Amino acid sequence: MKKPFRFPKMPLAVLAGCLLLGGFFVVMSEGKKESPKAYPKTVLLIRHAEEPPDSEMSSHLSEAGKRRAEAIVHLFEKSEARTEPFPKPDFLFAPKPSGKSRRSLETLEPLGKQLNLPIAADREKEDADKLAYAILHDSQYAGKTVLIAWNHSVLPDLARAFQTADVPANWKNSQFDRVWEITFDQSGKAAFRDRAQALMPGDKPK
Repeated sequence: MKKPFRFPKMPLAVLAGCLLLGGFFVVMSEGKKESPKAYPKTVLLIRHAEEPPDSEMSSHLSEAGKRRAEAIVHLFEKSEARTEPFPKPDFLFAPKPSGKSRRSLETLEPLGKQLNLPIAADREKEDADKLAYAILHDSQYAGKTVLIAWNHSVLPDLARAFQTADVPANWKNSQFDRVWEITFDQSGKAAFRDRAQALMPGDKPK
């Protein structure tokens, strides 16, 4: 009769060390894994609303900007002028307010109140790429619509951070009436559209 196989004996200290070492490599390998992407349904990018002349040295919206901010809710309503309304957002983002500008946050405040949504405004405007990464990798945004109001000089880089093509090289300094819409299909492929807000007198209709 064959004797059953037995593992060779080893001191307990050696055995414990091997187990700890094995666990260490498992943790290290898991730490290197990138979080899976969790694609949102739609990302909407807008510039903050109109600003006062530079001579006023104001960090706030102009009166025209305040009127646009109040009107933004109509982007999500169907009408004769807007047969294809934008999807209503589930999340709102703006850069952290500073002494130079609170305009992005002020642009979203009326909408946040009407939709009863908080505005996440804890990132510096230069950290837009990190915001895009978080939205693409956090499952809470999967299948949702995200609206971001940001500084116009950063918006092209922010749009490209969502891995979409056809993004304009810049956002014109005089332009406040556009929405950059990025949609994702089930495989995560992004499609870009430059659409009109058509909210205020003088806005382009298309």
